[in-house]
Amino acid sequence: MGKDEHNGKSKKPLGQTPKHQQVQAKDVEFAEEIADSADFEAQRRAAEAEERTRQEKHNKRRSL
Repeated sequence: MGKDEHNGKSKKPLGQTPKHQQVQAKDVEFAEEIADSADFEAQRRAAEAEERTRQEKHNKRRSL
């Protein structure tokens, strides 16, 4: 990009999520006594996703 390409500053505000679409995160305690198979499956899948994320970060650091 040349120096001239940065002169067209926009006066439009950055996109923001409307208030009616914002959701507050809920921290829910997990109770094994009342959990069903879908709950355990969700926990297993979350743990696998977390491990993949850790591996990707580890591999990215090693490649730098």
